[in-house]
Amino acid sequence: MASHIVGYPRMGPKRELKFALESFWDGKSSAEDLKKVATDLRTSIWKQMADAGIKYIPSNTFSNYDQVLDTTAMLGAVPPRYNWTGGEIGFDVYFSMARGNASVPAMEMTKWFDTNYHFIVPELGPDVKFSYASHKAVNEYKEAKALGIDTVPVLVGPVSYLLLSKHAKGVERSFSLLSLLDKILPIYKEVIAELKEAGASWIQFDEPIFVKDLDTHSLEAFTAAYSDLESSLSGLNALVETYFADIPAEAFKVLTSLKGVTAFGFDLIRGSQTLDLIKKGFPEGKYLFAGVVDGRNIWANDLSASLSILESLEGIVGKDKLVVSTSCSLLHTAVDLVNETKLDEELKSWLAFAAQKIVEVNALAKALAGQKDEAFFSANGAALASRKSSPRVNNESVQKAAADLKSSDHRRATNVSSRLDAQQKKLNLPVLPTTTIGSFPQTVELRRVRREYKANKISEENYITAIKEEINKVVKLQEELDIDVLVHGEPERNDMVEYFGEQLSGFAFTVNGWVQSYGSRCVKPPIIYGDVSRPKPMTVYWSTVAQSMTSRPMKGMLTGPVTILNWSFVRNDQPRFETCYQIALAIKDEVEDLEKAGITVIQIDEAALREGLPLRKAEEAFYLDWAVHSFRITNSGVLDTTQIHTHMCYSNFNDIIHSIIDMDADVITIENSRSDEKLLSVFREGVKYGAGIGPGVYDIHSPRIPSTDEIADRINKMLQVLETNILWVNPDCGLKTRKYPEVKPALENMVSAAKLIRTQLASSK
Repeated sequence: MASHIVGYPRMGPKRELKFALESFWDGKSSAEDLKKVATDLRTSIWKQMADAGIKYIPSNTFSNYDQVLDTTAMLGAVPPRYNWTGGEIGFDVYFSMARGNASVPAMEMTKWFDTNYHFIVPELGPDVKFSYASHKAVNEYKEAKALGIDTVPVLVGPVSYLLLSKHAKGVERSFSLLSLLDKILPIYKEVIAELKEAGASWIQFDEPIFVKDLDTHSLEAFTAAYSDLESSLSGLNALVETYFADIPAEAFKVLTSLKGVTAFGFDLIRGSQTLDLIKKGFPEGKYLFAGVVDGRNIWANDLSASLSILESLEGIVGKDKLVVSTSCSLLHTAVDLVNETKLDEELKSWLAFAAQKIVEVNALAKALAGQKDEAFFSANGAALASRKSSPRVNNESVQKAAADLKSSDHRRATNVSSRLDAQQKKLNLPVLPTTTIGSFPQTVELRRVRREYKANKISEENYITAIKEEINKVVKLQEELDIDVLVHGEPERNDMVEYFGEQLSGFAFTVNGWVQSYGSRCVKPPIIYGDVSRPKPMTVYWSTVAQSMTSRPMKGMLTGPVTILNWSFVRNDQPRFETCYQIALAIKDEVEDLEKAGITVIQIDEAALREGLPLRKAEEAFYLDWAVHSFRITNSGVLDTTQIHTHMCYSNFNDIIHSIIDMDADVITIENSRSDEKLLSVFREGVKYGAGIGPGVYDIHSPRIPSTDEIADRINKMLQVLETNILWVNPDCGLKTRKYPEVKPALENMVSAAKLIRTQLASSK
């Protein structure tokens, strides 16, 4: 009975690791305290898998921050700014790389493929002196062995590691990162030798980069790397694990003929076409680790469908060579359904978190071995049937409205330049208008008010009074600062997705469904289980209250459909775009109600539009098409005089700039202050952009207060490539994580800079 788990969440069922890390970082607990929490979590995870009957249990998938950073530590690839002098890397250097310290900044963080997890990007170049500097993989293998559990140590594979790295500062772009293979493979060999000596019989290399569009040079690097490792791997079973998408046919050939490798793992949830490749030609005598249990969602597996896939694979690879696995690490799903006290039993029966997925994997392995748990399978079948027919899931009028959308392109009646003229007549804004992105600092007091209201400790009347006072304070502050287009500060909102999801039908919320985003930061994605609709207005009350406090324009603030989709656990019984269109219709209703209530500037945030981009080039156009269409659906019906804003977080805008133009918003603000030059280069290269644009003029992620001159300098740089009449002046993101003593002077300097340049422009005319 062969079963395998690719990896497991580290945070703990109640975020134990998060709290231990933050306590250690704040100096409230010792390194020993942190190590104890980590050891206890690892022990309980291994025991849980062993008790469930899992045969191939992973080790070294636990991390105090990130698995790629662990690999950087293993290879001793510490950037020189951390002044590491050699020896085993400890918490001080490790956490400085992850988070920066008083004197030097952190390493860059970026998204792990198309998940919402972020990894720490290695900084490499020809001068890096690699050395075996963290024995974590071997130590954790021994730790499990001492508990009587023989594990499969997991390493980030050498080729994926290099291809996910970036050039260190000052290294020529033409330098090939793959040329460092010869320097890192000796360290991998040392690790393999130590693992062998410690008694390991299996080793897993995660090489997810295989699912990307790789050139011949990159594919050849795989062949070279594993040929070099072949003699070190003799006497061991080596598994190369891939996940997150279909493997291109050419890469499949290269993968399945790697030297020294005895087993191959595939994601058969997001890689359904990989099945055809396996059926056409899987190497004889090799193990197939079949990822049939979804590691990226929270739905119960369709056990009988999975079993029939496994049975068809058994005919190809043989009974003793097929291993039931998860599609990827369970890092990307919630930890344990047992801790969900607020979800009703029916909904719970449709779900499986990481702990439940282990049980599913084992049940499938047993069924394959002729020991099918009939009761478990029939309960699963009954739950799936109830989900399919449930009136909570199906809403015919929503389905019909969404189906009708396909007949139109949903474009506004006139082009953006004539709309901007009509809006200017109504809004009468100065040149270089100033605004902010939406949220203002969320004080301890404000969070307390929200928490007490949710727990029924204060009355609705008291809550409304407190929120009104807060909005009034934020409005007065913006008027004093002389900002042109105001926001209400969002004091009533906990989170930009949860706030809307709680007011839409078809959404459910967990109490402990936390998923690691990066380091100690976790997110709690809503669950979209049914057809989505908006029973009643969601933001109109607070927006009109705020507008009544000022004669300046007050922005209505909404989260866009694509961002709500990409930051949720999405139903898997219909295509993602269908769900997105349903959310778009709900937001459209809200936009039109705001307009009727006299709100003339409405911002629809699409922070996560780019996050949903597929991993393969060939699939990008389809995604961008429906994502951009969904945004247009929300506002195609408004008057020319209503100004539609959107806000996006910068992430390689340049490659999707034409889709952004196609969104046809009146004004777009961008979180870009860390990558100014990259963003502005698009416009320098002659992309014609006629709508309003506000590239952030300062970075809100840092407590630093920029001077008036510094901001004025940035505005001038922008004016070299953008027309005066379309440029807006704003911070690069919402201010809710900052404190008022930072926010006030920064905004004051921002407004002064805008006024300074207005004066200069007027006198030069």
